[in-house]
Amino acid sequence: MDNKIETSAAPVMDAASESPDAGRKIKMPEILTVSPSPHIVSPDTTATVMFDVILALLPAFLWGVYVFGIRALAVMAVSVAACVGFEAAAQFLLHRPVTIRDLSAVVTGLLLAMNLPVSVPLWMPVVGGFFAIVVVKQLFGGIGCNFVNPALAARVFLFSWASEMTAFSADGEKVTSLAPVLAEGDIVASATPLASLKTGEIPPETIIDMVLGYKAGCIGEVSALLLLAGGIFLLVQRVITWHIPVAYIGTVALMTFLFPKSAGMPVEFMLYELLAGGLMLGAFFMATDYATSPVTPVGRLIFGMGCGLLTVLIRYFGAYPEGVSFSILVMNLLVWYIDKATMPRRFGGKSDGKK
Repeated sequence: MDNKIETSAAPVMDAASESPDAGRKIKMPEILTVSPSPHIVSPDTTATVMFDVILALLPAFLWGVYVFGIRALAVMAVSVAACVGFEAAAQFLLHRPVTIRDLSAVVTGLLLAMNLPVSVPLWMPVVGGFFAIVVVKQLFGGIGCNFVNPALAARVFLFSWASEMTAFSADGEKVTSLAPVLAEGDIVASATPLASLKTGEIPPETIIDMVLGYKAGCIGEVSALLLLAGGIFLLVQRVITWHIPVAYIGTVALMTFLFPKSAGMPVEFMLYELLAGGLMLGAFFMATDYATSPVTPVGRLIFGMGCGLLTVLIRYFGAYPEGVSFSILVMNLLVWYIDKATMPRRFGGKSDGKK
């Protein structure tokens, strides 16, 4: 909040009368406005930034609707409605201003939906929305105060129901039922490309299928091309910087090329690892969350490399074939230390115990 300080120009004029320029007339404002840094006026608000994120996510999400069927829309609608509703309710009960118009809860709901299989029961996005908004976000102070990404934390929490979270619809098997819980046999389950890569095998999908999004997986992670396009849009709009996505994707590319699980096919194995799972979604849309990522360029590079390294280690040695969600959450917990180590020294501050 700006603080207005009223001051008089008379003392300044008295001091000036004793100087060689005493005859020069000096005009001083009667009211000075002092505000905290940075002293930059920008038209960007939380709502405009979140709207750009929504625009960047929509193509990949709509492709998921095309591939998996109209039930994907139902999952998204329930997820977004739950997140917005829980945000308003929590802020009301905690006697805080209701800020659902900033669209941050909408983005959380959309990201949560895109990280779910299309076949999940419709009560699961509600439970996930409660955990993301109330537990992870509002109980820690609201937007900007959460120390981990709410949508990712909710997704990991929903693995308490592992069978529902790993029932992936096969490519081309559209799910049109809007029933709250799908009955057995309503979907044709399919292994994701990551399941094949986990065993060191090249998936049956072609590279073109992987790029376009003709594969099994979560609703919003299947089209690497549209996710990449959305990420470039955010870069052009200066909503995010290049440091985290490039460091994240580059680290995964380097590690999987140098240490492929498929002998004799390092390039092909690397490409499948980059295009499979939620790597593009995580690198551009969740690892770059303002509240849970470092503020310095060097810190962002370290953060991205850490996410990439952990993703590869979890994919190679963990029980679960995907490592994006877990790697980002682990690195979220290290952001304070990364910022502390990479923050430039204040002018006039101490260094090595000396002024």
